[in-house]
Amino acid sequence: MSQPNLQTFHHDQPAQMGVLLVNLGTPDAPDRASVRRYLKEFLWDPRVVEVPRLAWWFVLNGIILNTRPGRSAKAYQKVWTERGSPLMEISVRQRTALETALERRLGCAVPVVLGMRYGSPSIRSALEQLRDQGVRRILVLPLYPQYSATTTASIFDAVTAELRGWRWIPELRFVNHYHDEPAYIAALADSVNRHRSEHGTADRLLMSFHGIPEEYFHKGDPYHCECQKTGRLLAEALDLQDDHWQISFQSRLGPKQWLQPYTDHTLTALAESGVRSVQVICPGFAADCLETLEEIAMENCDTFIEAGGERYEYIPCLNDDEIHIDMLASLAEQHLQGWSPSLDDPAQTLQRARAMGATQ
Repeated sequence: MSQPNLQTFHHDQPAQMGVLLVNLGTPDAPDRASVRRYLKEFLWDPRVVEVPRLAWWFVLNGIILNTRPGRSAKAYQKVWTERGSPLMEISVRQRTALETALERRLGCAVPVVLGMRYGSPSIRSALEQLRDQGVRRILVLPLYPQYSATTTASIFDAVTAELRGWRWIPELRFVNHYHDEPAYIAALADSVNRHRSEHGTADRLLMSFHGIPEEYFHKGDPYHCECQKTGRLLAEALDLQDDHWQISFQSRLGPKQWLQPYTDHTLTALAESGVRSVQVICPGFAADCLETLEEIAMENCDTFIEAGGERYEYIPCLNDDEIHIDMLASLAEQHLQGWSPSLDDPAQTLQRARAMGATQ
């Protein structure tokens, strides 16, 4: 936690508004030690795993962190590139593009800083970077279209936990979700149409969302409902018949029942029922990552083909496509309404402060 007495302030520092762009995060390298460190932070989050801490500590440290990191590291190695983690590479491009788009829209520079919920760059370092740039009004923009306590709320926890250590906290706004924003649906539809214009259509469009334990839904988490709405709106935008699309949920962990139908089971059932071709899109992911590139594009492709399917295509995430960045910029602009940089002249502010005895 940042120490209040270490915070610096200069009277000639212009007031700024800025954006904290946040995604899940990624290991620093595709090796067992890095993946273990990442998983330990991720899976210890009580928003992610709602199990009494003592019992979960023994399961996590005694079993999971001794078995899963090796398997996950092999999966990461399949998607890692010379530039590093795909999620990190894409997120950096998104940050740069969003900052440019916001300046174009608003007519002034708006700092956009990238933070990851787990791993690096941390939310703490991102907030400190905004503070060092004189940002006094922060819009937190999680790259999670659908709200869940396991994702969006966890980012809120991390941001507010860090700010508890600041003496002078900034004004704060938080984007909870954008699962039904017309521009977001249009961007998804455009990505499907562009893919189909190049590769043709398929018998079925499968919309695969990341899963959560079913009990979280029964406790009131709106994630399942928001995924359903995204899927319905996308199908309407594409003018799809009911039997040409469906929703499924991927990436389950542990023995508990998660949201269903499961993506891998769904693909097997589709192939066995005579569906010969399928195209899969992941509308809950703003950037391609392990779960889309390895689990969906590779592993689930094998599942479908081995069950009798003939053609399987993965439609990439929106990533840093121009239409996606424009949508994010529009979303940020909506939430920045009413905020503007200070009209005070920093030089005059400093002069007045020095006249009253200030040194900075």
